[in-house]
Amino acid sequence: MSILSPRTVPLGGVRAMTVRRTLPQRERSTIGAWCFLDHFGPDVVSEDSGMVVPPHPHTGLQTVTWLFAGEVEHCDSVGSRQLISPGSVNLMTAGAGISHSEVSQLGSTTVHGVQLWVALPEADRHIAPFFEHHVAPRVRLGDAQLTVFVGALARGLGMPAVAGLGTVASSATIFSPLVGIEIVAPANSMFVVPVDVTFEHGILVDAGAITVNGEAAAQDELLLLEVGLGELSIETGNQPVRLVLIGGTPFTEELVMWWNFLGRSHEEIVAFREQWQGDVVAGGNEAGVFGRVDYDGAALPAPEMPTVILRPRRNHS
Repeated sequence: MSILSPRTVPLGGVRAMTVRRTLPQRERSTIGAWCFLDHFGPDVVSEDSGMVVPPHPHTGLQTVTWLFAGEVEHCDSVGSRQLISPGSVNLMTAGAGISHSEVSQLGSTTVHGVQLWVALPEADRHIAPFFEHHVAPRVRLGDAQLTVFVGALARGLGMPAVAGLGTVASSATIFSPLVGIEIVAPANSMFVVPVDVTFEHGILVDAGAITVNGEAAAQDELLLLEVGLGELSIETGNQPVRLVLIGGTPFTEELVMWWNFLGRSHEEIVAFREQWQGDVVAGGNEAGVFGRVDYDGAALPAPEMPTVILRPRRNHS
């Protein structure tokens, strides 16, 4: 087990909100196929704050948006327009290329949640883009409430109090074995979460403090748990907790991640950037790879490429 601490980064251009990013980091690129984790809020939503992210591109990945509070409107270049609120998940599969915007709604006082990316495997990373919105199923596990927004709870518990947990599964489309679960539990409680022994896992602490199989983690930290665990024994401190549990089988493909693009080589990233800058930022080409988002404002330009060659990264040999 180990702990990753967040770094703060701006999100969204001129009206950027600050997010806390725990994945990727130099010492860790992926947890399963999860390759990115931003934790934001609670931020007050007003005309000068909240989430305002103009149209921007993605390739080779899925975006997963999960809110604890507030409402965010998603619009994309395949024609989707969807308001998300707590209890539902927005999943966008970028595949060969898509663009989208995300804007928090003034009807809510705060916006608070996480956005994650999932790396698509080589066999699927060039598929046509699409979007999904699902209500996530919930189940109680002792004093804890678990909401499954990606994948499913582990099967084979043999515990009468949680019989049938194997049927608690999200409808979200995935391309590799994954799980994503929000866990809410009261202070001074203890519960055991069944997990797939072939998965590596991460637990993000949104609120409170926990001990997992004897390892402590505090607010905003990401606790890493390697392959081989069949259950997670979680104890809470003197405050209620909210956690995000992610996991999956180790992702062994090499990845090159830069800005909003996920590829396999420096040259591929350069080509994605040129396509975005030429088709959308400069020309507004609706027929291009990234299409056009129905948005009142300009798309985000890509930053300049670094002066060094981008090298592939992977966690596992």
